[in-house]
Amino acid sequence: MTDIELADAIESVRDQLVEAAGRATGKPVAFEVGDIEMEFTIELRKEVKGGAKVKAWVVEAGADASRTRGDTHRVSFTLKPRNATTNGPWLVGNDDEVDLSDFDGPAER
Repeated sequence: MTDIELADAIESVRDQLVEAAGRATGKPVAFEVGDIEMEFTIELRKEVKGGAKVKAWVVEAGADASRTRGDTHRVSFTLKPRNATTNGPWLVGNDDEVDLSDFDGPAER
């Protein structure tokens, strides 16, 4: 099993959102990022090195049956992404004015 800390899993989602925003630069459509619902099965373990901290580790889907004897927990939460500079909603896209002349108008019926 590959151990993934819960904090690393959340950081990965954040990094992917930032990458998506970078890829959207110069595109004619922007999206407001809505609430992000996350659910994980975690295992709580006490780490003896570094001061005996308890850490939450994400358990992979399909983990072996011996790990499901009650030492795993399901957690779910919702993240609401905000623009760290403006504290407004976070947009994935570009604020520049866009030329839409290449787009067709509404279809005729």
